[in-house]
Amino acid sequence: MACINADGTLTSTARRVLATLEQPRTVEGIRDVTGQPLFHIRLSLREMEAAGLVTGADGSYTITQAGREKL
Repeated sequence: MACINADGTLTSTARRVLATLEQPRTVEGIRDVTGQPLFHIRLSLREMEAAGLVTGADGSYTITQAGREKL
């Protein structure tokens, strides 16, 4: 399940996850807000972190400037 479409736009799951990250959240916190399964969130976060859209530290994730621009 890719979080970035071939045309460079975000999937609906990626948009929901990014929208929750204006404040740092854990994977469980993201799940509580989005209602998405943990495995979808973890996969999306890995892909978005590799793309520079989110940053993770100490178990929490936040959106980067590049992530804000994608939204």
